[in-house]
Amino acid sequence: MGIKVNIKKISEETGFSPATISNALNHKKGVNAQTAERIFEVARELGYFSEDRVSKLKFVMYKKSGVVVEDTPFFTQMIAGAEQECRNSGMEMVMCNLDRRSANFEEQLRIMQNDKSSAVILLGTEMMDEDIDIIRGMTGRFLVIDYWNGDLSYNAVLINNTDAARLATDYLIDRGHTRIGYLRGDFRIKPFTARHSGYRSSLRRHGIPEDEAYTVTLGTTIDKAYSDMKAYLEGKPELPTAFFADNDMIALGALKALQDCGIRVPDDISVIGFDDLPFSSISSPPLTTLRVEKQAMGRVAVRLLRKMGHNEDDPPLKIQVCPQFVERESVKTLRREA
Repeated sequence: MGIKVNIKKISEETGFSPATISNALNHKKGVNAQTAERIFEVARELGYFSEDRVSKLKFVMYKKSGVVVEDTPFFTQMIAGAEQECRNSGMEMVMCNLDRRSANFEEQLRIMQNDKSSAVILLGTEMMDEDIDIIRGMTGRFLVIDYWNGDLSYNAVLINNTDAARLATDYLIDRGHTRIGYLRGDFRIKPFTARHSGYRSSLRRHGIPEDEAYTVTLGTTIDKAYSDMKAYLEGKPELPTAFFADNDMIALGALKALQDCGIRVPDDISVIGFDDLPFSSISSPPLTTLRVEKQAMGRVAVRLLRKMGHNEDDPPLKIQVCPQFVERESVKTLRREA
């Protein structure tokens, strides 16, 4: 078995720093021509440019409506993780949008599907079942982040949404809550439906019926979640003692609306989110949530993509990243009934 060739190995052979080697291999400015020539010569001798090596990566953000993947720090952190791993690996990374709303969507799609010069990471958060043909049309090396489908033919890095949501709902039940509502994102992406499944599973396991009266459908931006929740509360509905929200954006918008309507969190009602966005720790009160290691997801995706060979016998892999429960101050423990 040959020695794994990476930037560190080329650095050892040439004496140049890893940063200089990365810049040279990615044709960045500022590298002396003779230096670049020497680096490429050694890289070729060591087999760095083998057939299976990925040297360029496209991070493609699919947008169906844009309401989930735009205006949130979640995906910028994921992209930062992918960029960091690319730099460490001597790969060039470029960002692209694949926007269903665009007039030239079909052309964008065709270019992505037929580009064999780059590996592709496709952010599939906003993909639905009917979008599976986007994946089936891919001809080069690729993997999908944050989209699950019964189709077993592709590689993916996913969040373990169902188990994490079940854990959050179990946590509320363990603290004496039996009337637990669901703050439901109005754009039903796959991660949200998986989280709803986990929430329902926990209720069923504890013999608690799911009360539709406690399900509130809200927009997926903080502002829309706030205005939708405010409108809902103006009807003076009967409220549960706790809410599990599809994500932090929804939870934080709802939390502000509750407070503006004189409902105290967590004294009057508890709230749990999902994602652990940067401002969730400084909200008032700080939000109990599930932390998704966003940068790690980006890094793992790049590593998996680099390892993927062209051997047709290699089975597709679906890797799940497990969220970590973060206990803060938005959940109250109720006194249990004797």
